[in-house]
Amino acid sequence: MTTDKQVFTVSVYTENNIGLLNRISAIFQRRHINIESINSSVSEIEGVSKFTILVNVPEDQMKKIIGQIEKQVEVIKAYYHSEDDTIYQESGLFKIKSDLLFEERQIQNIIKESNARIVTVNKEFFVLEKSGRTQEIELLYRELAAFGIMQFTRSGRIAVTKDEMKISTLLEAFQN
Repeated sequence: MTTDKQVFTVSVYTENNIGLLNRISAIFQRRHINIESINSSVSEIEGVSKFTILVNVPEDQMKKIIGQIEKQVEVIKAYYHSEDDTIYQESGLFKIKSDLLFEERQIQNIIKESNARIVTVNKEFFVLEKSGRTQEIELLYRELAAFGIMQFTRSGRIAVTKDEMKISTLLEAFQN
């Protein structure tokens, strides 16, 4: 039995039903596992939703959790992937006082070097958007925090696998 925790990205393909998110999160809660991030979206198959959940657990526990998730009636299929098996992105929005954009040359350099994008500017504030790996968004946060961040929010992870997923074939069969 392995007890070494590692980061897993969980992909759960489901019917879009009310209450399912509560039941899935309860599976993690009962085991005292913190969900690092969660994203819900449409999948590549019409009528099928996809939850992308990020957790830090030992692999043997992850296998048990996948089994519990798949027992939910609306769940079509659930998978877990290691960091090396996925291509992922997160997105962060940073709201900062506008005068800093014009008065602090260093802010302009930070924006340029981080490949962040200015979403909007007005007299009171400007908003930056940065997409990338978790570490890139955390680095930009640390750099901007020195100047003062009015608001910050980060999305959940979105991910695709490096290997071909057989889920499309399974989902097409489900759809018929």
